[in-house]
Amino acid sequence: MSNDSTPTGPAAAAQRDPVLNRMRRASRRNLLRGCTEPALPRQWFVPKPGGVARAEVDLRPDGAGLSVRLGPDGTEVPNPGGYLEVGPDRRSGLTDAFEAAWVPAPKPSMTAILMFATAGDGTTRGTARGRRRTAADRETHEKLGFPEGRRICSGQREGPEKKR
Repeated sequence: MSNDSTPTGPAAAAQRDPVLNRMRRASRRNLLRGCTEPALPRQWFVPKPGGVARAEVDLRPDGAGLSVRLGPDGTEVPNPGGYLEVGPDRRSGLTDAFEAAWVPAPKPSMTAILMFATAGDGTTRGTARGRRRTAADRETHEKLGFPEGRRICSGQREGPEKKR
């Protein structure tokens, strides 16, 4: 246990951190682009009939990000956050725990780690890990539809490979 009573270790991580793996016929570079170039996530980041009204990306460690999700009824939900790590086509880490300039967010819920590994034959394995503080936090997010929504979004994604 850490000093804030958050369980640690592999077993605790498995209970609190949902993981999504997906094989894509795309390069690591283009998969990262599909997550970080503002025009591209707007096409696939929210399950249809919802969408993304606006996306802003400052892709660098300490850079800010914003996606304004658009619900099927037209409701806009801003999701500010920041980038913790940006690796060369292999890894990116972002969180909603901070807003721009390391200002703490009023209600943080997750840290996401995106990893891309070449699998051969022109395919790349994309792994998204959503870090949560507790298993209860994970359950709350699952009740909101996160795992199924991510699977739907990944399937409806028009990858950057199709854009070039």
